[in-house]
Amino acid sequence: MARIKDVAKLAGVSTSTVSLVLNNKGYVSAATRAKVEAAVKELHYVPSEVGRNLSLNRTNLIGVIIPDVAHPFFAALLHEIEIALYDYGYKTMICSTGEKKNAELAFLEMLRRHTMDGLIIGAHALHIENYRHIDLPVIAFDRYLCDEIPIIRADHHQGGQLAANALLRRNPHHVVQITGAQTIHTTAHEHENIFASCIEEAGVQLNNIVVPANALQPKDFASAAREIFERYPDVDAISGADLGAICALREAIRRGRRCPDDLSIVAYDGTYLTRLGPQTMTAVVQPIPALGRRAAEAIVHRIRSEELPSLTPLPMTFQEGETC
Repeated sequence: MARIKDVAKLAGVSTSTVSLVLNNKGYVSAATRAKVEAAVKELHYVPSEVGRNLSLNRTNLIGVIIPDVAHPFFAALLHEIEIALYDYGYKTMICSTGEKKNAELAFLEMLRRHTMDGLIIGAHALHIENYRHIDLPVIAFDRYLCDEIPIIRADHHQGGQLAANALLRRNPHHVVQITGAQTIHTTAHEHENIFASCIEEAGVQLNNIVVPANALQPKDFASAAREIFERYPDVDAISGADLGAICALREAIRRGRRCPDDLSIVAYDGTYLTRLGPQTMTAVVQPIPALGRRAAEAIVHRIRSEELPSLTPLPMTFQEGETC
């Protein structure tokens, strides 16, 4: 296998000149460039990507931190981010923080040591103090870290209104909302708060079932679904993230309840799971492909020290289903 020294010897130039040609940096005369390129072609020389990246102080790696790679929403989002980053010439390093101690901190340290070029944070484990005064390419997804770090998100204010209005059209008497723990600093809580405001302003009874922080497994939502019917047997409307809504539908069927005849359910996220069962779930749909592309675009702009594109919240859509 040819080395850069072999190319330099054949072209009759120094290795530093070969490096300038390969990296398209600095001034090299047209005649010298032609000799180097001819030598590269003759020797079938393939530059070391690691060496080139080191010389350019880059890795072409971007870290993406999510709570759980198996969760349907985060899996779909990660898929879109990875495709978009690949189109920009970057590879993705994935960190799923579920059941791992200090995983998020480890990725942050890798960024500080320049073993990756940027970081997209979508997990909710580390204290936000770790991100204050950090002058590195970081983008947050649905999470407030500090004023200096941009946030990629959907319009959760609109999402909360869509979910509430869908249920209110059914004239419910008792609504239960499956929510996440408020200890997590996520902008997604906005849809839960707006949903609650809309239901309460309509004069309808509302109760919340809180899923513990970072409890993202199906068993966690199945437990929440059982709790709904045990604590509130008169419930006639339920809203929650996809897994919570689907588990609520399954528990309702097990208890002889019928959707939408005597129980209405609205899912929030609208991943593929809401279209797999015997009933298509009524759902508020997050624009996952657009969110993934925007996250990739934003982190690349930060790495290149370019002005960020508009980061206004992306609009939600509504999926008409058979559960509401």
